[in-house]
Parts: sequence; C-alpha cells; structure tokens
Amino acid sequence: MNEFEKDVQSNRNDAIDSGIGFVVSFVFFMIIFSIGHIVDLFF
Repeated sequence: MNEFEKDVQSNRNDAIDSGIGFVVSFVFFMIIFSIGHIVDLFF
C-alpha cells in the first residue's frame, strides 16, 4: 500500500468539492456577464 494512502489529509468526498468549485466559478462568470449586460443596456 502507498504510504500516502495511509495518511490522508482529508476524508471528504471529492465530488462535493468539485461541485462547489463548479458552482462558485459559474456564479462568478454569471455576475460578470450580468454586469456587462446591464452596462450594455444603459450605455
């Protein structure tokens, strides 16, 4: 057995972490898109 498999730093599920990362990046780009769209409407 690999020595790194015995001493894990985190036992959390990786799918949850990747889902949170996807949602955070999606919200970030959605905010940027919305700001650009609002600026385009008013100016």
